[in-house]
Amino acid sequence: MSYPALATRTAVVTGAASGMGAATARLLAAGGARVALLARRADRLADLAAEIAEEGGQAVAVTADITDQASVDAAAGAVHAAFGPVDLVVNNAGVMLPNPLDDGRIDEWARMIDTNLTGALRIVRAFTPDLVAAAAEGRTADLVNVSSIASHVVFPTYAVYGATKAGLTQLSAALRTELGPRDVRVSAVEPGLTDTELGGHIDNPALREQLGGMFEAIPALGADDIADLIAYTVSRPRHVNLRHIVALPTRQA
Repeated sequence: MSYPALATRTAVVTGAASGMGAATARLLAAGGARVALLARRADRLADLAAEIAEEGGQAVAVTADITDQASVDAAAGAVHAAFGPVDLVVNNAGVMLPNPLDDGRIDEWARMIDTNLTGALRIVRAFTPDLVAAAAEGRTADLVNVSSIASHVVFPTYAVYGATKAGLTQLSAALRTELGPRDVRVSAVEPGLTDTELGGHIDNPALREQLGGMFEAIPALGADDIADLIAYTVSRPRHVNLRHIVALPTRQA
């Protein structure tokens, strides 16, 4: 689907090295947006930026670790140097590390909290002034936070992951009360079962097999499905905020 409204936008997409982030960056660029690609894997970002350029789009690869404040500050500087202020931020970077809570995996807890929640906050802090300024000038300004149905659907062994995503969804609602009156739209997108690299970080063989069984039983969403939903959301008229979107595979209850 084509989204002409994207042609005037300048976007930041985190977690752009793969999955939903890469798909979203491709679609935004195809619509004419200038897109800053943020992630840790520099080689993947360079390949994606080259691919977008070959298709006639504009993208800049910015290596960044959203769990590190200095890295985020440097990334914001690089984005501004390349494209100037942005008016569209897609907070997509995330990690899913399920394990029984009584395993006591503090390392995994810290990684999920610092990526999924605190990392998203670092990006919000870095680019909210741009969004507020764009809205004050009468332009469309969007913050999209990619959450998960785990924010409200309980899955055993996914307690901490679900808690981080519940926090991100709640953060989106709270930010809407602060930014909405200033004409900045805030949206939370909650995908269900989606075929991305997210499950590849699971180190528990039984849980990895369990997730694989879900993909065998249910035709999952693809990264392009979520990208299309995000592009649609940010292409609505400026006064329309699709605030909370839940997207499930049709066969997922």
